[in-house]
Amino acid sequence: MSAPRLLIVPGLRDSGPGHWQTWLQRRHRGALRVCQDDWDTPDLPRWAQRVDDTLRQAGGARCIAVAHSFGCLALARCLALRPDAPIAAVFMAAPAEPDKFGVAPLLPRRPLGVPGLLVASDTDPWMQADSALGWAGRWGMETLNLGDAGHINAESGFGPWPLAQRWVEAMAQRLAHREHAAPVRPAPAPAPRLAT
Repeated sequence: MSAPRLLIVPGLRDSGPGHWQTWLQRRHRGALRVCQDDWDTPDLPRWAQRVDDTLRQAGGARCIAVAHSFGCLALARCLALRPDAPIAAVFMAAPAEPDKFGVAPLLPRRPLGVPGLLVASDTDPWMQADSALGWAGRWGMETLNLGDAGHINAESGFGPWPLAQRWVEAMAQRLAHREHAAPVRPAPAPAPRLAT
């Protein structure tokens, strides 16, 4: 199989040219980016549908999804509705608080079914770290708390973000290794004993 493509899932008002998601996208040829019809209206069903539409336009290529803020919620909703989506791994940074938007009932309460990392911040105005880590636990994701990192966006000083790049590269290598590993063959069954 070919290497997974990068799927960028921005949050409200998109991720501008100075944002780490845009920086990351430029580093990956063939990267996909979810483009919402209305970046200012956080409509979770529509946003999740747009994530799914973008995946379908990719022709079934497997993706490593990298989401930020409200985009994290849209990605989680998409995975809940379409467990067969061609997403091999997820990286979520600074998810938005579902209760602020009244969308918590629309989000999954079980593991997303793919490996992932959720990165939170103690000083994120959009979601407290405890809440972010709670959602990560429900979704079966590993967690990382950056401490005083704001909303982990360009305004918080996250333009180029090597940590995100290293995670994507490491996950792509792990996925490639799994695909190329020789299948483990079961031990042959002992020959039946003949009755004498």
